[in-house]
Amino acid sequence: MPRKLLGQHGYHRHVMQRAEAVDLLRRLHQAQQAFYAGGDEAPVRALLTDDIHWHVPGRNAIAGDYQGIDAVLAYFRRRRDLVDRTFRLHPGDVLVGDGDRIAALTDGTAVVGGVQRRWSTVGLYQVRDGRVAGCWLLPLDPASFDDVWAGLDKQAG
Repeated sequence: MPRKLLGQHGYHRHVMQRAEAVDLLRRLHQAQQAFYAGGDEAPVRALLTDDIHWHVPGRNAIAGDYQGIDAVLAYFRRRRDLVDRTFRLHPGDVLVGDGDRIAALTDGTAVVGGVQRRWSTVGLYQVRDGRVAGCWLLPLDPASFDDVWAGLDKQAG
């Protein structure tokens, strides 16, 4: 695995190769798809670090900062259950730079209130030791993303 001098402080870190990044996200998205359809969480857990952090922006039922694997998996369960296991990922382009981060364009779909909804995001993933250590979800249309996920607390309660 190549190491490269990066950053103003001159530290070394793993440089993610494109094939490695694409494979990791393919495995993550496949494990998530199975989980969102009602499958086991173990394959998802195996791809995340114990100290993972996951950030979801906005003012909606799933927005928040989730710290640690148990909190992130609880968030995954929550978004699965809020839309009655209809949540699906539609992976797109993967962008890899000279460090340990990957950007992935991904659309999501779910049936919300009997209507099929769709949104687009960029997931900015941090990778450590071949597993996902962080994700910042960046909706391409934040207002639309909030609209999809807003009010679901009231429906679920």
